[in-house]
Amino acid sequence: MPDTDPIDLSSRRWRLIVGLGNPGRQYAETRHNIGFAIADLLAEKHGLKFTKMMNRAIIAIGEIDGEKVVLAKPQTFMNDSGSAVSPIARFYKVALPDLMVIYDELDIPFGQLRMRPFGGNGGHNGMKSIIVRLGSQDFPRLRVGIGRPPGKMDAASFVLQPFSAAEREEMAEASERAAQGLVIWLKHGIDRAMNFVNAGPPRRPETDTNRKGSGAPADAPAEV
Repeated sequence: MPDTDPIDLSSRRWRLIVGLGNPGRQYAETRHNIGFAIADLLAEKHGLKFTKMMNRAIIAIGEIDGEKVVLAKPQTFMNDSGSAVSPIARFYKVALPDLMVIYDELDIPFGQLRMRPFGGNGGHNGMKSIIVRLGSQDFPRLRVGIGRPPGKMDAASFVLQPFSAAEREEMAEASERAAQGLVIWLKHGIDRAMNFVNAGPPRRPETDTNRKGSGAPADAPAEV
């Protein structure tokens, strides 16, 4: 039975963070479910538990650094995500700037992150559904690059593929950075969060050993 404890909606504004994905074990490790994975990571880091069912979504309710937050993972399958997100946003009286949606993006290089305050659906079916149900595209989103499919593989098949072992390691680093960026958004707003997330990870300083191993002079430009 879902938890039906009364919820105080009056004390402070609520933020809603939605991770997109597909329900079911067969989809758990796939590229299309990176939104679920980052929502899980954020919850784990801040002691929140996905113990409630609400409007066809699993939700976790609590505080992150003093900010009231609802984390949601729609269980509708990707194409109907909006039917879960819209009623939750209404129930918690979440203003559009206080809604953040996390999802995979084919057109961003693998492991890179992009946060924006608003925008179109970019061909993503989950975002299409949310925008239609909300009647607006003016809400923040965090896109996670999963790269393009290899060769002639269909994009719909590619997003349902699991990550390789090497990709899992790289995506774990990106997910950590995404979780940090979401906390910055909660505490300091979209502009500061975008400055952090969109800048990418700090470049690791090149050591003398690396320079010698490369065969390039110390002041040579790095290959791109």
